[in-house]
Amino acid sequence: MSRAGRTGGVTMHDVAARAGVSIKTVSNVLNAYPYIRPATRERVEQAIAELGYQVNLSARNLRRGSTGIIGLAVPELRLPYFAELADSVIGAAEREGLTVLIEQTGAERTRELAVLTSAQRQLTDGLLYSPLALDLADLASLRLDFPMVLLGERIFGADADHVTMANVDAARAATEHLVARGRRRVATVGAHPGEVSGSAVLRLQGYREALEAAGLPFEPALVAEAWFWNRAAGAAAMDRLLDSGVGVDAVFAMNDALALGVLHALHRRGVAVPEQVAVIGFDDIEEAQYSAPTLSSISPGRDQIAQTAVRLLRERIDRGDAAGPPRTVVAEFTVVARESTATS
Repeated sequence: MSRAGRTGGVTMHDVAARAGVSIKTVSNVLNAYPYIRPATRERVEQAIAELGYQVNLSARNLRRGSTGIIGLAVPELRLPYFAELADSVIGAAEREGLTVLIEQTGAERTRELAVLTSAQRQLTDGLLYSPLALDLADLASLRLDFPMVLLGERIFGADADHVTMANVDAARAATEHLVARGRRRVATVGAHPGEVSGSAVLRLQGYREALEAAGLPFEPALVAEAWFWNRAAGAAAMDRLLDSGVGVDAVFAMNDALALGVLHALHRRGVAVPEQVAVIGFDDIEEAQYSAPTLSSISPGRDQIAQTAVRLLRERIDRGDAAGPPRTVVAEFTVVARESTATS
């Protein structure tokens, strides 16, 4: 009998003997075969733990004709959300026995398209892809012959699995959170005038819906443009709002980096938060817990997004089904209240 699968002297044969099952049963447990009695699965897993058996991933991938590597293409790791998303994806992939190859596109259309035909696609079994610059006109480029899962808000209706967040509902909840605290002059920072799809459009829609539901007028003067969603853009947008003289008692920033810039501008101008202006962001990055004051935010379900995307991609890889019917999953969100929107 072959001793393939040996790791540190322990083989699948040893695990099978310890658990009192066949080698095929051990293989089924290792490959997450669903139709195994719980008691049998528990015996095999206990034997694996006691013997210290480890799967030989290289051998398994060779048998499957795969590399055990998946790609993750994101706009920019300097943006905290994407850095934390990458961390979550790496953790989810490790639990599936996969390695992650990360690529940055800079949110540039040519680079986002190049990712799809890059030589690195030959090194990976599939791709987790978060485009920002592509639009519906680029749909034809996404009909590919390798497994892919889309992340984020762009390219609705693409012929690929799509894991996204509840942008409209979450932005509405963020704005409602401010209104519920008695705020009536609620500004938003991060708008992209002229854009027809993407996070900014969806979050502006949620903001407007919350105002309408509260009986508050939508005022274009309270909508601050910020094409780059970073701290500097948030601070500059807040400065423009204050300089304009429009009354503001609350700000919904479309991501946390913008919100941190807003906090900086308010602090520099001597405006008390939350007493004079309450602030809430979106993404619930780790830094939100350590700003001064701590930042209220929308937690968009980042870990759920990562775990679901890796699972869907793994299913595609295992089935060899790059072009099956597309699936869409919308992650659950929560409003995380902190000091920046506290009431006295």
